[in-house]
Amino acid sequence: MPVALLTLELTIEHAQSLKDKRQVVRSLKDRLRAKFNVAVAELDPSNLWNRATIGVASVSDSRDYLDGLMKNVERHAARVANNAGADLTDSFFELI
Repeated sequence: MPVALLTLELTIEHAQSLKDKRQVVRSLKDRLRAKFNVAVAELDPSNLWNRATIGVASVSDSRDYLDGLMKNVERHAARVANNAGADLTDSFFELI
C-alpha cells in the first residue's frame, strides 16, 4: 500500500513573533485537513519566526490517486499561504 509524503517549505515575511508564525501554520494545517482529509504536521518546529516546514501524508491503494491528491494539496497550500501572507518556497513529494 503506497504512502504519499509531501513536505512544504514556507517563508512568512510579515511574522514579527512566534505567535504570528503559529497563526499562519495552524490555519494552513486546519484547512488542508478539512479539505483533503490528510495528515498534516509541522515538521521542523524551529524558533525562527519567518520559516516553517509542513509535512502532509496520505495512504491509498492507488498511486495515481495519491499523485493527483498531493498535487492538489500543494496548489491549495500555495493559495492559502499567499492569502495568509506567506510564500511556499519549496516542496518535496515522495511516494513510498
